[in-house]
Amino acid sequence: MYNLSLFDDPSAGLPKREDLTEGVVLLRHFALEKSASLISSVATVTTLAPFRHLMIPGGLRMTVAMSNCGPIGWTSNRKGGYRYVTHDPDTDLPWPPMPELFVELACQAASEAGFADFMPDACLINRYAPGTRLSMHQDINERDFNAPIVSVSLGLPATFQLGGWRRQDVSIQVPLVHGDVLVWGGPARLRYHGVRTLKDGFHPNTGRFRINLTFRQAA
Repeated sequence: MYNLSLFDDPSAGLPKREDLTEGVVLLRHFALEKSASLISSVATVTTLAPFRHLMIPGGLRMTVAMSNCGPIGWTSNRKGGYRYVTHDPDTDLPWPPMPELFVELACQAASEAGFADFMPDACLINRYAPGTRLSMHQDINERDFNAPIVSVSLGLPATFQLGGWRRQDVSIQVPLVHGDVLVWGGPARLRYHGVRTLKDGFHPNTGRFRINLTFRQAA
């Protein structure tokens, strides 16, 4: 296990903005100054809608824990499959409101990446522990694929895998660190993507976890 101090920065010296391929933009450290407030807001949201491990239609349990905030939230179970719903299935209450800080950051990042009209109505909050991963998949439950996906990384570093339009296509490996924001849309909106197995470590802001905020315009 490794420890990350506040001064560890494996992306030091790299450009703050990198266009990885058409429609995919990495904004390094874009959320860094607001990261403490973002993490505090995550704690508030997940007090109302605690992290849980969803079941996928095949009957397997997701290793990544998740929650939601905003008017709609993404969920899954064996019978209903993948879908967006207005109420938390665990409590039958509306999902917690999306903090204004979340909305502002997502809109600013999308605009910086060239998607000026983005307005998120869903924020998926994923919590990765060491040893967990997210297999290659497409985000296809949204009604309109014109809007981008905005993904904010907090805590332990991770490697994002950006594939093609088929699951078996070769993927680009994208290192992500605390405060990075990745935006993909336009011709890249339906590319397969995932997260490689998270390495063990300790981050001063999130402990032994990586937190990922994924903003969508889903309805």
